[in-house]
Amino acid sequence: MDAMSIAKAVVLALVEGATEFIPVSSTGHQLLVGHFIGFHSPNNTFEVLIQLGAILAILAVYFRRLLGVALALPRDPNARRFVLAILLAFLPAAIIGGLFSKVIKAYLFNPWIVCATLVAGGLVLLVLDDTDLEVEKTDVYDFSLPMALKIGAFQCLAMIPGVSRSGATIVGAMLMGADKRSATEFSFYLAMPTMAGAFAKDLLDNYKNLSANDTGLIVIGFVVAFFAALIVVRTVLDYVSRHGFWLFAWWRIIVGALGFAGLIILG
Repeated sequence: MDAMSIAKAVVLALVEGATEFIPVSSTGHQLLVGHFIGFHSPNNTFEVLIQLGAILAILAVYFRRLLGVALALPRDPNARRFVLAILLAFLPAAIIGGLFSKVIKAYLFNPWIVCATLVAGGLVLLVLDDTDLEVEKTDVYDFSLPMALKIGAFQCLAMIPGVSRSGATIVGAMLMGADKRSATEFSFYLAMPTMAGAFAKDLLDNYKNLSANDTGLIVIGFVVAFFAALIVVRTVLDYVSRHGFWLFAWWRIIVGALGFAGLIILG
């Protein structure tokens, strides 16, 4: 590992941790940043595997709550329903990702597509923020099973880089009656099985092709992504509750526009 490779890995890991749990698309940002700084990993393995750091950040923040749910499973039907809701929401992405992940990486992991979806997603968030939606759910533990499955279907849109996994699930939840805070929190919980599944599949598919240099960069990226994500997870719920999504919407539009300009000028 040379210093330049380490620096590039740190930059991408910061991008991953800072953007994974806000509706701006961590994958899209990593693809754009990686394109312009000249960082490329085989089959985008680095970008997927460092997500484990972000997953552990969620576990660290929600450990007590998750432990409480686990301990309540034998006696509390609400706890069992919540776990089943998360698993149902995970199911569509597990099926689509398992069947088509290689095709998606081959044809859709393209900076032009990322820029287009960033701008389009930003416009969607602006419209959503200005729409007076009826709120029926304010507690993430009250989401029904059919609602959870539909949110999981929305998550499949995030297979397209730039769409944003958290953005798709938040939009889906709000369209089905969740308020901003509970929609964002459900997205946090759903991230754990979704990202863990993506991590496991990518590691299984590519571990034989990883060199010692690749592994070292992944470890560095994992640690950096963990601490960056930890800060975001601890602050984003309160921010969204108070200010909505307009900042993220305009961030997406500006980054997408700058990405288009960079691709045209620099190639």
